Amino acid sequence: MPRPDILTRIRESEEEATDIIASAEASREERLAEARSEAAEIRAAAEAEAEDIRAELLAEAREGIEKERDEILTQAASDRDRIQSSAEERVDVVVEYVVELFGEAVHVQA
Repeated sequence: MPRPDILTRIRESEEEATDIIASAEASREERLAEARSEAAEIRAAAEAEAEDIRAELLAEAREGIEKERDEILTQAASDRDRIQSSAEERVDVVVEYVVELFGEAVHVQA
């Protein structure tokens, strides 16, 4: 083979190798861009899902707190009614006691 043909083939092979490298780098950059885009989409979806879960947990917690609050208020109303009833039952006894103390105080002064 003549020497000019060999040099031409070497140059063509070098150009072909350069083209292959450039194509591979372009393909690499494209895949990286796609991967970054996909990662951003996954991250956004995960954040949205986390926000949904947070909102659901918060709603459940509020519901539980409201239920406990209602139970406490119901118990407090029951306790109040019981105490009030007990106090009303003692009014006559207390009045008698106070009248008796008053009578003794008046008798001591007389």
